[in-house]
Amino acid sequence: MVVRMRSTRSHRNNRRSHFALAPPRLSACVSCGKPRLSHILCPHCGAYRGRTIVNMQARIEKKLKKRVEKEKAAR
Repeated sequence: MVVRMRSTRSHRNNRRSHFALAPPRLSACVSCGKPRLSHILCPHCGAYRGRTIVNMQARIEKKLKKRVEKEKAAR
């Protein structure tokens, strides 16, 4: 079966011209000044709207401790 009203390459490409991905909009964190996504917790310092929500230093230490325990168990 043949397509009756075939879309030409130019018509197809004109339709697809709006499909491009836009880069994420980043804003500076109020606490640390590093770039972060709007309306999302800062992944560097754990602050949101100027308040510290997550203690990132404690989180990193917990991960390191868990990794060390896992390596000891593997030995």
